[in-house]
Amino acid sequence: MAKRVLVVGKGGREHALAWKLEQSPSRPRVYVAPGNGGTAHINVPISQTDISALVRFAAAEQIDLVIPGSEEPLSLGLVDPLRAADIPAVGPSLAASQLESSKAFAKQVMAEAGVPTAAWRVFEDGEAARQYLLGSTFPCVIKADGLAAGKGVFIVQDFREASAAIAACTSPALGGAGRRIVIEEYLQGEEISFFCLCDGRTALPLAAVQDHKRAFDGDTGPNTGGMGTYSPPAFWTAELEEQTMHQVVYPLLDDMARRGTPYQGVLFVGLMITAAGPKVLEFNVRFGDPEAQVLVLRLKSDLYEVLAACAAGRLEEVELQWDPAAAVCVVLAAPGYPGEYPKEIPLEIPALQDYEMVFHAGTVRRGGKLFSSGGRVLNACAVGQDLPAARKRAYQLVQRITFPQAHYRTDIGLRGLEVGLGCTRSGSTWGERTPTER
Repeated sequence: MAKRVLVVGKGGREHALAWKLEQSPSRPRVYVAPGNGGTAHINVPISQTDISALVRFAAAEQIDLVIPGSEEPLSLGLVDPLRAADIPAVGPSLAASQLESSKAFAKQVMAEAGVPTAAWRVFEDGEAARQYLLGSTFPCVIKADGLAAGKGVFIVQDFREASAAIAACTSPALGGAGRRIVIEEYLQGEEISFFCLCDGRTALPLAAVQDHKRAFDGDTGPNTGGMGTYSPPAFWTAELEEQTMHQVVYPLLDDMARRGTPYQGVLFVGLMITAAGPKVLEFNVRFGDPEAQVLVLRLKSDLYEVLAACAAGRLEEVELQWDPAAAVCVVLAAPGYPGEYPKEIPLEIPALQDYEMVFHAGTVRRGGKLFSSGGRVLNACAVGQDLPAARKRAYQLVQRITFPQAHYRTDIGLRGLEVGLGCTRSGSTWGERTPTER
């Protein structure tokens, strides 16, 4: 009997995970709840926040593995009732998921574990934070403590900007994420998203990705959920990976186990590579979006078997294989994003080459046609033997997608060229496979 997998979420990350899972040699039956227009053939109409309905579905359908894609169901405690029902899941408990749902909690864990990070202070109200900033040095970073879909972080240059950021953090628009405010030292360097799988005892490094969080070219404009990614970053070395594992990941796992909340699932380490070495900006407790899109394009190993081993506590048995190619993802957003934006924009996806993929995010299918339904709508992805080739292919794909007034950055991956690519790749099979094999 084929294995059954439930992916929980509705973004580009979930489409990418489902797409990769369906390629497993074991041919698992994949469901996505609630999914989007790209996963319409396997969607289940259950909200990612309806925890009881998700658990009932998993039990009734004899699901062998649940993969929570986004932070929302994890922060609502999806994994705990799944494990109580003996349903394997790739994700942390409600207690451990505070590493993402509370920046103050994550900072406290880092302090106790000796993890290198920016200097920080936590405030219970906006006025206390403002008083502290009157005597502070700028620039600094202001963060809403809770989940804010990537929109609760502000780099401020002076007190005026800081006061506006505090007001934004505490506004109803963030839904209570700013009940506490974290103020941090501003770090300079190269920002990296580094991913590991953890089973409570063992940590397995995945790969590093560089994200582009700001809305506009040149890293300007407001923060977003992410406007594009590329992998691998040339400046991410085996030495940096080893340093991060020993200074960040292993101490974190030890501290979480000591607390009685062993960490299991995907660990997303947001790093700044400073002159003094890697320092943690934040932890997330799931795959990134749009980082997952480039990860699945480069991963040669069977994703189902890897994640099943993670859920079963067998990561020490896993050895990953990566395609040496470069991968680029360009996010196509609705006009106006991350502010107010229209929906119901008609979309058309072209026929794809074997080195291309379009992952859906905010899309819906009705009457055989495709429409936008969110802010970040599509992910135009491509793979090439090096970063320039992958960039060229991704932006050629962007031009062939029908999406009136689409907003996207034109500089995804350029930072990787500016710091020196130095990584013409060999041994990749991209460009040699047919679409049916992908």
